[in-house]
Amino acid sequence: MDNIFSHSFMIRAFLAAVMIAVSAPCIGLPIVLKRFSAIGDAASHSALGGIAFGLLIGINPVIGAVLFSIAAVLSIEGLRKKFGTYSEIATVVIMSAGIGLTAVLSGFIENGSASINSFMFGSVVAVSDFDLIMTLVLSSLVVIVTMLLYKEIFAITFDEEAAGLCGIPVKAINFVLMLLTAVTVSVASRIVGALMISSMLVIPTAAAMLVSKSYKQTLVWSIIFAEGFTIAGLFASYYFDMRPGGTIVLIGTIVLIAAAFIRKR
Repeated sequence: MDNIFSHSFMIRAFLAAVMIAVSAPCIGLPIVLKRFSAIGDAASHSALGGIAFGLLIGINPVIGAVLFSIAAVLSIEGLRKKFGTYSEIATVVIMSAGIGLTAVLSGFIENGSASINSFMFGSVVAVSDFDLIMTLVLSSLVVIVTMLLYKEIFAITFDEEAAGLCGIPVKAINFVLMLLTAVTVSVASRIVGALMISSMLVIPTAAAMLVSKSYKQTLVWSIIFAEGFTIAGLFASYYFDMRPGGTIVLIGTIVLIAAAFIRKR
């Protein structure tokens, strides 16, 4: 059988994917507990618009994804305040804008559909050295910042009002959390796919919540699950010629359903 690591593109893909599988749960856990899961969807659709923009003007698409994702989460945060009780509308508006922008910009790109398709569902072949370096740097940044702000993120996740009374800058921490979400979504678009990364934020966390009893345990288990889903998905995608992003998400979904069934029994 062909050795998966005999190809340089698979080595790059594995290094990038393993790092993404560490950073995604660090962001996924707080946004799931804060009921902000939909923000991952909005950021991922906006990232596609950034990818199309990058392809159109000739810059690295991941850079465009980072810029557009950051703009998206900041816009959501601003619009949420305007809508008040109906703050979830902001997420839908920005997600719709991201989809529309992607559709319009792809029409100006030569062979646009094929170019954007690899970013929608992920591609291990397309990971360049620059993509790998950017992924490692930005993912490391996400992990470091979330660890440095661990206590603050923990506090605002469960009770923002109490955290504010304790002197924690709630707005600033939420702002940082939104930025880190945008960065995580963007760097994962090449491997996992922009349409799949929101699932990587949620599914490992959901599986971990079924087997753990504390915030710290949930974070550790979500990273373990994410790594397992990612590595298994990359092996399956290579040997069975399947899309890596979809394979990773399907494996995660199967494990999550199995864990839920076992817990119920």
